[in-house]
Amino acid sequence: MTQAKEGECPQKFYSLTTVITPAGLDEFSTRRPAVTVLIGTLIVGLPLLVALADLHSKRWYPVLDLAMTEFRVRDVGWTHTPLIGLPGRIAPGPEQGSHPGPLSFYLLAPVYRLLGASSWALEAATVTIHLAAIATALWIGHRRAGWRGVLAVGALLVVVIRGYGQILLTQPWNPYLPLLMWIVVLLGVWAVSCGDTLMLIPTVIAGSFCAQTHVPYLLTAGGLTIGVLVLAGLPGRRIRGGPRLDRPVVAAGTLGMALWIPPMIDQFINDPGNIRKLVKHFGSPPDDPLGLTGGLKLAVRHLDVWAGFVGQFAETGRFVSPSSTWRGAVMLVVWAGAAAFAWRFGPSALRALHTVVGAALLLGVISITRIFGLPWYYLTLWAWGTSALALGAVVWTGVAAWRRSSFDRPYAASTIPALSAAVVLIGSLLSTVSFADADIPEERLSVAVEALAGPTYGAIVDAIGAASGPDATYQVRWSDAADIGSPGFGLLNALDRRGLDVRADPSFHIPATEYRVRERTMEGAQIHLATGAYIEPWRQMPFAVEVATYEPRDAGELARYYQTRRRLIDRLTAEGLVDLVEQVDFNLFGGSLDPRISDADIADFTTLLDLGQPMSVFIAPEDVDPA
Repeated sequence: MTQAKEGECPQKFYSLTTVITPAGLDEFSTRRPAVTVLIGTLIVGLPLLVALADLHSKRWYPVLDLAMTEFRVRDVGWTHTPLIGLPGRIAPGPEQGSHPGPLSFYLLAPVYRLLGASSWALEAATVTIHLAAIATALWIGHRRAGWRGVLAVGALLVVVIRGYGQILLTQPWNPYLPLLMWIVVLLGVWAVSCGDTLMLIPTVIAGSFCAQTHVPYLLTAGGLTIGVLVLAGLPGRRIRGGPRLDRPVVAAGTLGMALWIPPMIDQFINDPGNIRKLVKHFGSPPDDPLGLTGGLKLAVRHLDVWAGFVGQFAETGRFVSPSSTWRGAVMLVVWAGAAAFAWRFGPSALRALHTVVGAALLLGVISITRIFGLPWYYLTLWAWGTSALALGAVVWTGVAAWRRSSFDRPYAASTIPALSAAVVLIGSLLSTVSFADADIPEERLSVAVEALAGPTYGAIVDAIGAASGPDATYQVRWSDAADIGSPGFGLLNALDRRGLDVRADPSFHIPATEYRVRERTMEGAQIHLATGAYIEPWRQMPFAVEVATYEPRDAGELARYYQTRRRLIDRLTAEGLVDLVEQVDFNLFGGSLDPRISDADIADFTTLLDLGQPMSVFIAPEDVDPA
């Protein structure tokens, strides 16, 4: 080793053989905590990075909610910076409500702009948020138990990432964005419960992100975050007879209030504000909620360790697959037994972890019981994160019980970290292989928008038909026979990103944003996207010029489409559902949601949706409308 000069600190050099021993890891982790967390983040997040690299070579055109997301991310920092979240199934109609806050848009915007404001940049921004969540979770693990904590949390995250799968973790849809941040909330609350009040700051950020981005987190993430913040501030140490809060408590509380300023501004400047819409909608829901029995069943299904976790040996994305109530009930009993043992014999940190799991499960059940309408899978995806932590608590309890038993051996201290390391490395490698061939969201519709956007833009530039060039303002409208306007929003977004001044109808002032809409006039031109049965009437309209067309089905698929359509219409007629026959041609998705239809009807609706519809774009005067 080079001799240090007088007055200088000798530099510490690490060799591989010294670092991989427990003592070497202890020293390295203590001296280089940031490097330890960074290495862990790269290993755990490798599947996401590989997926992102593969997605770079694939063209993606966001539709519906993802197009609406890109609108808002593009608006951040300008005059129309969003103050609330994405529109949701909240008071449906022209005045629909939105998810609570815009924090996800604010966090997506920097990377989105830095990488060129493309759709891939939006995916890169999404992965960056997940990597930040991974790093924060590993940091919490390091603060609790050094490199062993990093390995334990890393194993938890690897399992969660594999469970959710690539498609959920690389697209910026608001139900998916908080999935890994929810793990940060749970671990942060646990760390604070163990006395680490500094972790209030990342907990408040992650909790606010979850609660603002998707309303199902409002009770769970919001409840846990506010609860632990209040509890951390209650004891109040005394100096010279006066109460004093820890600086992290004050900083976290102040930060939390600051993060919620935009939704409060919206509430003050609008009548009704979004907060009022949320309170009214969930206070008086339009449908009956699931209730205690239905909510408990759905909650317990997310504890199915066999389907959600063991099934990961076969494939990724197991958290979206069907699960079993009785197997989930078994896991609930096992967790309750482990919690009882830990409370009697376990260390305080383990007791705190079980307490956090119990609180999260309770708040989760309350949240699920309040679901009304169809219980879509994405409304409860967060529950798998709670289940993963519950499983981790059970495993830790098993280790604690083993160490209390006469079967404990001196090598136990190294066996557990070795197993955690194996889970991290093998799990991350398997997911990396699975994620290497990444899928884009709604590929069928993305391909359609790609086929239409380029020719439409070219027709505008060339001033075809009623168009007057790229400097004019155009109203984008759509008549969609199948996908509730998804490709229409996709086309609006694609043309907006290319720099055209395009507007939607005023009825879409909330999903398309207030300043991207315009009243219909007798002058100017419209860009009209027609799909399916709506195309032919547009072809018969005078002054309407067809500038782009797309047919996703080959001859065999067309034959299958019409065969399935005929069978579905005949069955609906036989079932006495004649009122649904028209929807087969003019509102496929809406018809597929009718609660009266049979399983066979659902299968046929799904087949027709999957096969797709022909699409055409017309440029016409604004006052032209076949309806």
